[in-house]
Amino acid sequence: MSGTFVGMPAFPAAAREALSDAQLRRNLAHATSTIRAKRAAVVGEVDEWEELRLAGAAIKDNVLHHLDEHLLRLERSLTERGATVHWARDAAEACEIVASIARQHDADEVVKVKSMATQEIGLNEALAAHGITAWETDLAELIVQLGDDLPSHILVPAIHRNRAEIREIFRERMAAAGRPAPENLSDVPRELAAAARLHLREKFLRAKVAVSGANFAIAETGTLVVVESEGNGRMCLTLPEVLVSVVGIEKILPAWSDLDVFLQLLPRSSTGERMNPYTSMWSGGTEGQEAHVVLLDNGRTRALADEVGRQALRCIRCSACLNVCPVYERTGGHAYGSVYPGPIGAILNPLLRGVGVDEQTDSLPYASSLCGACFEVCPVRIDIPEVLVHLRSQVVDAHRAGPPKGEAVAMKSAAWVLSGARRLSWAERGMGVAGRVLNRLGRKVMPGGRRALGRLPWPGSLWSNARDVPAPPAESFRARWRREGRR
Repeated sequence: MSGTFVGMPAFPAAAREALSDAQLRRNLAHATSTIRAKRAAVVGEVDEWEELRLAGAAIKDNVLHHLDEHLLRLERSLTERGATVHWARDAAEACEIVASIARQHDADEVVKVKSMATQEIGLNEALAAHGITAWETDLAELIVQLGDDLPSHILVPAIHRNRAEIREIFRERMAAAGRPAPENLSDVPRELAAAARLHLREKFLRAKVAVSGANFAIAETGTLVVVESEGNGRMCLTLPEVLVSVVGIEKILPAWSDLDVFLQLLPRSSTGERMNPYTSMWSGGTEGQEAHVVLLDNGRTRALADEVGRQALRCIRCSACLNVCPVYERTGGHAYGSVYPGPIGAILNPLLRGVGVDEQTDSLPYASSLCGACFEVCPVRIDIPEVLVHLRSQVVDAHRAGPPKGEAVAMKSAAWVLSGARRLSWAERGMGVAGRVLNRLGRKVMPGGRRALGRLPWPGSLWSNARDVPAPPAESFRARWRREGRR
């Protein structure tokens, strides 16, 4: 009961389709502007916000530079507190571990806390293949699941839906998944939330197994931390007999005291709140509960090996970068073809999967204007524009084999002309002649009075369809220098 990102087109094609959806753009503009304003207000209250960002980045860098030591310490702490630790190299191993635990307890359904790691590995689909139904209990995730939809935001997966659409999803789909929506359900948010609460309550009380992620895993104490806003997480973490937590290996914090920094950074950056409503922490299982922790790699060691890109592993999934990104605000999250959309997704997906493997992943580093707004709001100072440029160079290098593309031929030709004084001089003369002709005949005039070319034939149309092509100057800088110098 959910869609899949498998087979999604490359970003340019997906973005073009998204841009034609006016309702989507209205929903996104309203939601992201609201979250941006809330974040700016609460961040502005903290005088030492920049110091907090620096502290968060430093703690995460320490984790990444000594990840092997922190992981072993976390495993030891978890084991001492009664949890069973599993190691998963990739998505298939992680899904198999969770499925085997569910089968051991004769569970044909599990309830889930919102978890990016489990979405990343496609856990719901993998469990379904084993005859096990995974029920999402986060309200936005429930909307996505009931609607056979895909998440489009890290924090607000159903951000592309308005409340009228949500009411229709509840009325049409809830009955097939359990308790139906009330007959007279309106689109008032309070009534929609109440309908979801009644629908989920029976699943909480019935499920033997719950699956969670973790925002943080503290190596010192073996404590996992989940922050959330609805209370569904606490129901999942405490009611079922068995709890399985799938945790990315970069989620570690070395010491309990480090949590102080991140519990100030995360809620302000994500939901624009001074403090999130629910913070659940557990070390091992609760009394009478069986606890498992799956430590997930799935490409993280590949990202760790990239000296420029490893800073992406500092990410605490706050989604602040999505809410300020002009590209994301217009295209939405589905265009990125991943559970990690927006600026962080544009770097995280290529780092986890590797470049040169598929067209869709290779298109993501180009899904940015490089305006730098994402870096300005990142609570752990990930320099996303720097990583984007770095990944673009990797994509280019990955495609150097085989026949050269038109862009490569053009750049090599330009390099050949520009590297020789005589060739450059002849080129300047030719452009000067072209410029004088176009200044006389060109019909299009740019601001400032400079003439511009109209639409060029293919392949020049790929450029001129969306941009002005100014006429070449009638006189080169060197020619003008010689002329002015004689005076």
